[in-house]
Parts: sequence; C-alpha cells; structure tokens
Amino acid sequence: MTLTCYIRGIFICLALSLGPFRSVWAQVSKIRELQLSLPAIRDSTNYVDVVNRISLLFYEQNADSTLYYALEARQIAYRNDYERGRADATNNLGVVFDIKGNIQLALRYYNDAYNQYVTLRDSSNIVQTLMNIGSVYNVSGRDDKAQAHYDRAMALGDRIEHDSITAILIYNYILLYPQKFSRSRRTALIDRAYGIAHKYRDVRLELAIDQLRATELIETGQREKGLAFLEQTLNKALALELNYLSMDLLLDLGDHYLAEDRDRALRFYNKALDLAEQKNYRMYARDVCKKLYDHYAGRHENVQAFIYSQKLLKLFEEQAEIDRVSGIDYIEYAVKDQQLISEQIKSKYNAQMLSLAVAVCVLTLLSILVLWRNWKLSKKTNRVLTMQFRQLESTTDALEKSNQNYARLIKILAHDLRNPIGGINALCSLLQDDDTTAEEASQYVGLIRESSTTCLHMISDLLQTDFDFKETELHKKTVDLPVFLDQAVTLLTFRAAEKNQRLVLEDPSRVMVNADPDKLLRVLNNLIVNAIKFSPEGETIRVVTAQSDKGVTISVEDNGLGIPQEAIPNLFDPFTTSKRPGTAGEQAFGLGLYISKQIVEAHGGKLSFKTEEGSGTTFYIFLPGENVDSLSPA
Repeated sequence: MTLTCYIRGIFICLALSLGPFRSVWAQVSKIRELQLSLPAIRDSTNYVDVVNRISLLFYEQNADSTLYYALEARQIAYRNDYERGRADATNNLGVVFDIKGNIQLALRYYNDAYNQYVTLRDSSNIVQTLMNIGSVYNVSGRDDKAQAHYDRAMALGDRIEHDSITAILIYNYILLYPQKFSRSRRTALIDRAYGIAHKYRDVRLELAIDQLRATELIETGQREKGLAFLEQTLNKALALELNYLSMDLLLDLGDHYLAEDRDRALRFYNKALDLAEQKNYRMYARDVCKKLYDHYAGRHENVQAFIYSQKLLKLFEEQAEIDRVSGIDYIEYAVKDQQLISEQIKSKYNAQMLSLAVAVCVLTLLSILVLWRNWKLSKKTNRVLTMQFRQLESTTDALEKSNQNYARLIKILAHDLRNPIGGINALCSLLQDDDTTAEEASQYVGLIRESSTTCLHMISDLLQTDFDFKETELHKKTVDLPVFLDQAVTLLTFRAAEKNQRLVLEDPSRVMVNADPDKLLRVLNNLIVNAIKFSPEGETIRVVTAQSDKGVTISVEDNGLGIPQEAIPNLFDPFTTSKRPGTAGEQAFGLGLYISKQIVEAHGGKLSFKTEEGSGTTFYIFLPGENVDSLSPA
C-alpha cells in the first residue's frame, strides 16, 4: 500500500469525541455558544467538562487556544479533585504538543492521560490514548512500540460496546502500517470502519476512510479511478475545511502524480505547504519542504532547491528552539516510563498477595508453575535470540557479497565499454579525414551505430545481471557466422591500425550458429583486443573458424608476448593479480577473460588456449553442435 502516513490518529479520533460531524463554521459557532454559557455554570465538574470541550473544539483552528483552555481545565480539576476532568485536560495538552511537533512532551502527556484513564477504567479513552501514543512513536521512528500500542488498542477496541472508536482505530492503523494486514483483511476492516462511520453519520471519518478506499483502487490496478476518487475526497475535505485530512490527501496526491505529471504534483505539494504555513502545522510544513527540496535538487534546479532548503533550515531552527524551551530530559523521561511499568507490575503483585492470604497453598503451586513457565519461556527466548543473531550474521555476509558484486559490475562495465567506445573513436577520426568517400562514410556511420548499440545492450545486461552469466539470460537467435565475424573484425581493424598491426579474417566456413550475438561479440572483442594489446607493432593477428562433427571453433591467434607460466593457473579468475601492461603500455584490468569464459560456458561451450611465452597465444571459442543450426563446406 502506498499511502503517505502523515495524518496523525489523534486528530480523527478527536473529531469523533466531539459528537456528530460539524463543519468548521459550526464548530466556531459551538465554541462561542459554550464560552457564553460558562458564567452561568455553577457545578465545578460540569464547568471543567465544558472548558475541556472548548479546548478540544479549538484544536483544528488555534492550538494556542487549545493550550489555554486545557491548562485552565486541569487547574480547576486538580483543585476540585475531579479525576476525569484532569485526565481529559492532560490528553488535550498532549494534543497541543502533538500539533506543534514537540513529540516528547506529547508522549509525556498522552502517557499520563492513559494511566489516569486506566485508573478510571474508561475503556474508550484507553483505546484512544493507546492509539495516540502509537502515533507519536510512529513519528519518532519507533515502529516496534507504535505497533505494540496499536495492537493493544485493537484488542481492547474489539471488546468495548461503543464501537465508534474502533472505526477510528482501524483507519489509523491501516493508514500508518498497511503492510501489517493482508489485502483481504484490509478490505474487510475498511468496510467495517466505513459501516460504523455511516451508522454514526460521521462525514469526517467517512472521508478519511474514502482515502483508504481510493488507495486500494490504485494498488489493485484501477489507478485512474482511484486518483479521481482521491481528488473528489480532497475537494470535499477542503470544502468542509477539514485541514488535517486535507493535508494528508494533498500529499498523497502529490506522491502519486510526481512520476507522471510533475506540474500537477507540484501544485498539490505547494497547496499543502500553503495550508501548513497558514495553520502553523510545523511537522507537515517540514515534510512538504523536504519533498520539494529533494525534487528540485534531484533535477538540479538549484534556485528552487535553495528556496526550500532555507525554509527547511528555518523550520529545524524553530523546532530546536521549541525543544530547548520545553526542557525535556530524555533520560529522565525514560526512567519515568520505566517507573510506570514497575508500578503496574507492583499493582499486579499486590493483587496476587491478597489472593495468597485466601489460598496460600494454591498460590504456592501456581507460583511454582509460573516460575517453571518463565524458565521455559527464557530458554525459548534464548533460542530465538540465537537464531536471530545467526540470521543477522548471514544477512551481513550477503550484504558484503552484494557490495563486492556491485563493485565488480562497475569495473566490468568500464572494461567492456572500452572496446566499442574505442572503435567509435577510431571511426570518428576516419570520418573527419578529408579523403573519406561518401560510401566509406556511410559504412563508418553504420559501424558506429552497431558499436553504440552494443554499448547500450552491454550496459542494460550488466545492470540486470547477478555477475554470473546463465543460459537463461541469453537472447539467442540465428547468427550468420561469416557476416558476424567480418563485422567484428572490421570494427577492430582501426584499433589494430593504431599499432600498425594487421587483423586478418581467414576465409570462414558458411556456418549458422544459434547464439546471443551481443554477448558473443563481447567475447571476440575481448580476445582480439587482448591480442592487439600484447602483440608488438607490425604483427598480424588472425581470426579463423573451423568446423567438425562436434561443433564450431573460432580461434584468435597472435604472435605476441605469450602468457607466463606463473600466470596460467589464475588466468580466468576475476580481478586476478596476474596483470601486466601491453606492448605499448596499455592498462590491463584482468576482467576480460573471466567475462568471456562466463559467456561461452553459458552457451554450453568452452574457452581454451595454447601459449608459449615469447612466441604468441591462440584462444579457442568452441560452440557445441546443439548451438549450430547448419553446417556446410566453405
């Protein structure tokens, strides 16, 4: 699933706690109505409830007003020892810092609210705060803790009577972690959530779930229909001034259109940035600026990239100042979090001790059973950890091998491209010669086209290969061997001419072979260029074909330096250390023969040689009979 998980679960959750759906204008009117009613309220608990509700209604319009009323409600609740009012105010404070991007303070107040709701046994709000905590952990990159809190919320949400919170929980869990569910499970959960939203006539939640439904359409191959549905949902959200939902929809549409319609995607991104800056949604603004900066930087549009880099810098500086002012001590908070867990364990232990007073003998046996079970679990945990460690070692080895292969591929690409590019360079020099005729120029252009096509095929193959050529990777077709060899020799004749050498193709037999011409050309290029490289000036290099009942043999013969005896055992190794410069100081890479051997063996053939140091070398490419479509005498 490709949903961009920017929207935070708390905001949709809050909308439901406000009651049936209201437009923004209706919310403003309701805020005013509640503010006017405050002087007439005499009951302190009712007063706190109204102030908390005003605080909650303000969250999408003005976070500072939410903060003001939440602090007032909490102060009065503490003074009157009103636990529920204090819990609601604490949760509203978490909302404020969540909106402002201070996730440390948000997490602190959400955790405090959760513990207060647990004490009150308020199941619906327990589900809500678990979801809010999970959302904060998601933003901070702690996906393990985020999913653990969502799983706890789901388990409890399925048991509570008021199922509206369950619909919101389903929406947010699928939005943040779509990969957690199979496609069929996601569809069933989305339908369930939509049915709940429809039952309560919650238009806000229906639109949010429509976002999920649109994304499901896109991922199941109905892209145009899904995008149209997504834009329709956006228009409804904007019309109703549902700002947070609109932000997520704008970013989602921008991500979907970026690859195919850049201008349209940028319009969505810029609209999202305008809304984020207008509403002071700091985290959204940062994410949009990062997307725009990456886009323009990737296209080397430096002016635009600089603009968004400056915006990003300003946002990060403002966030740093917020964090500094808030004065959160991360270590202290971690200790506090551990203390909360310890308190829960202590409470459970005290309950066991009370039961022990009633039935000491029974609980003693249960304690032994628990200890035995813990010992078994400990052994199981140790086995799992050992297995995970071994898997990690295996993964590390695989990554190291993969990195080595990528380095090899780069060197192979550089090595193999030297031959055709060298041919292109030589042909271009001939084209610039004033004595070149039109017919010769046409021939040279054709050879340049063939050589450049070879380069493109080579790059494509190397990018897709796993470094070991296999027969399944070959693209075989019938090749007229005499014509093929003539083209290969002609292309490299100019390379030989640079050292006053002659490249001779002996009258080849009429043979049709079934082979991959691009890869076979790479083998010939490597062998002929090696012969040129290690032969003195003025020498003759011969390319000869021979046929037999077993197949066809192509030989490349030179009278050059030959191969030293100590180099022969490692001659076909990749990146062999047995490398030496050519007769004119040409650089050797030690890759060509390894690549050639891989290709020939992938054809079912064999690459061999005979050599005598100081007297020359002959390489033999043997293609077996199953690769030969027809054989005929010369």
